[in-house]
Amino acid sequence: MERLSSSVQSWVEEHKLASIGGLWATAVGASVAYGRRKTPQMRLIHARLHAQALTLAVLGGAALAHHYYNPSSKTNNSSSLDYDFYSQLPPATTDDGQENERWSW
Repeated sequence: MERLSSSVQSWVEEHKLASIGGLWATAVGASVAYGRRKTPQMRLIHARLHAQALTLAVLGGAALAHHYYNPSSKTNNSSSLDYDFYSQLPPATTDDGQENERWSW
């Protein structure tokens, strides 16, 4: 069972958009099929509502999975950030407290 789980996980890892699209299409189809007794307008409205909720849930889950499974996001070195740009900017005010002309509108 573990081997099947790892193979499914690797397939989903390689085909992210297809997995999300397939899940979304299946859920929308199920939503339309579930509301058989409703009018077509109500089925469409509810299917759109379910699709929006599912889209938010899947995108949130994908973001969490990316954050959890991506090893490069765990090593956040502040030394790799370039702060030298800010040291080159002129001060916003002069020594006597007047606004610098380069910063005024």
